[in-house]
Amino acid sequence: MRQAESSSPPCRPMAISKNMETDTETKIEACRAYARMMNTLDVSHILPLLDEKIKYTSQWVFSEINGKKDFLEYIEAKLKSISGSSDLVWAELAHTNVLGAGPCLVMVQGQKDKLVATVLIEVRDAKISEIAMCLIPTPAQCRRTGEYPK
Repeated sequence: MRQAESSSPPCRPMAISKNMETDTETKIEACRAYARMMNTLDVSHILPLLDEKIKYTSQWVFSEINGKKDFLEYIEAKLKSISGSSDLVWAELAHTNVLGAGPCLVMVQGQKDKLVATVLIEVRDAKISEIAMCLIPTPAQCRRTGEYPK
C-alpha cells in the first residue's frame, strides 16, 4: 500500500446527487465490490461496475489514472504485489461525514488495527466513476462497521 509520499491536497468532495437514497445504496454496493476485490485479491468483483472513463486518484500516487483499461492494469499489478507480500491487506466498509462522502472504505494493512487509508467512491449511472485513495479524511474520521466483504 505504501508508495512514494506525495504532497497531494486532501481528496476533493464527491458530487452530491438529488437522488441521495438510491445513490447511497448504489455507493454501498460499489464499496462492497471494491472491498471484495481487495479482500480476495480478485478484480472480477469490481469489473462489471467500472465506468469506461473511471478516474483513480491516490495521495500516494503522483499521477491520476484515467480510463478502465489503465485502471485495470494498475489495480491488477497492485493486487499481485499484495498477494506476494507478507503484509495482509483488508478493506472494511465504513461511513464518513467528512467532505460529505458518506459510505466509504477503511484500508487496513498488516493488522486489523493498523489503519492506512480511506477509499472514497463516486457512482454515476450505477457505475463506479471515481475512486480516491486518501489519507484525508483519515480512517479515524470514519465510522467503521466491522464488515469485511468477501
